[in-house]
Amino acid sequence: MNLEVKHDEPGRRYYAVVENREAVCEYGLAGPAEDKTLDFWHTYVPPELRGKGIAEELVRQALEDVRRRGYKLIPSCWYVRVYIDRHAQYRDLLA
Repeated sequence: MNLEVKHDEPGRRYYAVVENREAVCEYGLAGPAEDKTLDFWHTYVPPELRGKGIAEELVRQALEDVRRRGYKLIPSCWYVRVYIDRHAQYRDLLA
């Protein structure tokens, strides 16, 4: 899927606009900023867009950005946790 995912760092979220609807993966800091650990706590795709692989691509691109930036993460969101369980190449990002 060709999905343009943007990072809204001040809003602490990754998002994509699909068919004029917004899908998001939200996170927060999991401790002091210098620890470089993020808590991914919520992923949302509007019901009418589900089943199209949007959440999967959104999370994949978010995790790639986390890796590029040198952060670790805590997958509090069930979807992010399942995604990492299914894609072993991202397990090194776990805090």
